[in-house]
Amino acid sequence: MSKKVAVFRKEHFNAAHRLFNPGWDDETNEKIFGKCSLPNFHGHNYELEVKVVGEPDPQTGYVMDMKVLSDLIKNEIHSRFDHKNLNLDTEEFKGVNPTAENIAIVIYELLRNKIESKFDLQIRLYETPRNYVEYPI
Repeated sequence: MSKKVAVFRKEHFNAAHRLFNPGWDDETNEKIFGKCSLPNFHGHNYELEVKVVGEPDPQTGYVMDMKVLSDLIKNEIHSRFDHKNLNLDTEEFKGVNPTAENIAIVIYELLRNKIESKFDLQIRLYETPRNYVEYPI
C-alpha cells in the first residue's frame, strides 16, 4: 500500500490582464471574452493552491518542507506576476492569452522545473471565489 500524502500550500497574488485574440476584431473579441476583452485591462486577486504529492521522508516526516515550497512560490510566481499586467509586463504571456487556464499551465511549468520529479504536482488557481482551474487533471 502506498504511503503517498498530498500537501497543499496557498499563496496569493494580484494581477491585471486582458483576454483577447489579436487576430480577431474588437467585436469578435467582445463576443467571445465579454468585458474581459476591454482594451484598458482588468484585475483579479488570484488565490493559488499548489498540491505536492509524495511519500513522507523517513527522517523528517515531510513530503516537502512547506517553508521551502512557500519560498519557491514567492520566488518563481509571486515575484513574476504580483501587481503586474500579465499582457504587458511578463515574458511568459507575450503571445499567450492570459486566461486562468494558461496562467495555471505557466505556473505549473515554472514550479515543475524546481520540484523534484519524484513528486506529483498540481496547480489550482482561483480567478474569483467561484471560478477556478486545475492543472494537470
